[in-house]
Amino acid sequence: MCVGLSAKVVSVKDGTAVIDANGAKRKVSAGLLDELEPGDYVMVHAGAAIAKITQSEADEEESVMESIL
Repeated sequence: MCVGLSAKVVSVKDGTAVIDANGAKRKVSAGLLDELEPGDYVMVHAGAAIAKITQSEADEEESVMESIL
């Protein structure tokens, strides 16, 4: 099973995004998404932002992950 994690975009430059996932900042590839901006929420898998999501969806994912860990 593969798991994607939600994160908030902090910055975007040259096809790379810095994301904040529950306080942990990481660089990920942003090449799969158009018009990604700081403040957006994304689903991250295998070092790449794979989909834009809403803050509500990010909150729901965080809640589900907390309940199973």
